[in-house]
Amino acid sequence: MQQTGKTRLELLDVGLIVAMLGLIGFGLASIYSATFGQQSGPLAQNFVRQVYWVGIGLVAFLITLSLNPKFFEASAYVFYGIVLLLLVAVLLVGHSGGGATRWLSIGGFRVQPSEWAKLATILALARFLADHKDAVNDKKNLAIAAAIGAAPMLLIFKQPDLGTSLVFLAIVPIMMFWAGVSPLTLFLAFLPGITALASFRVWSFFLVMFVLGVVLLLSRRGVFFSLLHVVLNIMVGIFTPYLWNSLEPYQQKRVMAFLGIVNDPRGISYQVIQSKVAIGSGGLFGKGFLHGTQTQLRFLPEQHTDFIFSVIGEEFGFIGGIIIILLFVFLLVRGVQIATSLKHQFYSLVAIGIIGLFLYHYFVNLGMVMGIMPVTGLPLPFVSYGGSFLLTSIISVALLLNFSMHRQEY
Repeated sequence: MQQTGKTRLELLDVGLIVAMLGLIGFGLASIYSATFGQQSGPLAQNFVRQVYWVGIGLVAFLITLSLNPKFFEASAYVFYGIVLLLLVAVLLVGHSGGGATRWLSIGGFRVQPSEWAKLATILALARFLADHKDAVNDKKNLAIAAAIGAAPMLLIFKQPDLGTSLVFLAIVPIMMFWAGVSPLTLFLAFLPGITALASFRVWSFFLVMFVLGVVLLLSRRGVFFSLLHVVLNIMVGIFTPYLWNSLEPYQQKRVMAFLGIVNDPRGISYQVIQSKVAIGSGGLFGKGFLHGTQTQLRFLPEQHTDFIFSVIGEEFGFIGGIIIILLFVFLLVRGVQIATSLKHQFYSLVAIGIIGLFLYHYFVNLGMVMGIMPVTGLPLPFVSYGGSFLLTSIISVALLLNFSMHRQEY
């Protein structure tokens, strides 16, 4: 038993831990700078709160690392069910902020169940796909797998939180593909969502339909099958305006600003403009810690949360930004390597789901602060202010490490 413990300890990926701690360190420094000089008000205590959450997260990290990985497989559906109940509770008795109802007060802490829903969905979907690994392409199983992702997605969309709800459109197909679902099936299943976005422009809609036609032609699945999917996507394009009208006005503005339909430098585009100014003014080495003008003069809203990378770009420069990106790339690459090496289907699916989650947040957040993606309100993992997402991110890394130490188990 002692030798087994030593063997597993030797399998612990120290590099992954160092990358996580490096990102957390950058996050704490940037949050401190973003809230520096605030003697009172909500910003004044944010750094201290984040330090508390880091401490709680590290304790949760050690607990997660020490548990038997079979525990997470056995409790996956229970955890998922609890989170769904919390999401319903948010809609009924949740606390509002920024035009949305997203938080619950539990024991003096404000908890955001939507962040826990990401990890819970990964665990539940991994459990289901692993239990049905020999029949993942069965239509009934595909429908159930999609429903596991759709339930929290719709509840979060109702808050409303469009940015977080779209995360599930990234997690679910990645995990289904990893489980062995046909690429054609995934393409046809998620194409209506792309069609809806493409419907904002006539040329992009016809481009999607052209791609669909080519794929159906190459698949040789028959005339009825092809016509069914063509008609389905045309109907999605027609009914997209009804979905559009269900969005909140600020969400519509964000999408239109991103697509270049509206130019609103004093409104929804202001954050992006100030973010690009902050990043661009940092130069190669940055203006120095606590010396960023955009940061210290509070020109950039939400600079301690969604736009924390702008603080890093201004005060630590191109070098600081590259370090952050390299740490993320290392974390993602190591995560994929771990997912590939795991022999247990459930462990491997959870690992690839976690990497898909991090990749989506990383891609969307950096694209947002640089003005090449719409402002969706997604935080940067380990770096942005926020207890719930920081805690779930730390636990997610602990799961990767836990599973990697049991990589030979079937």
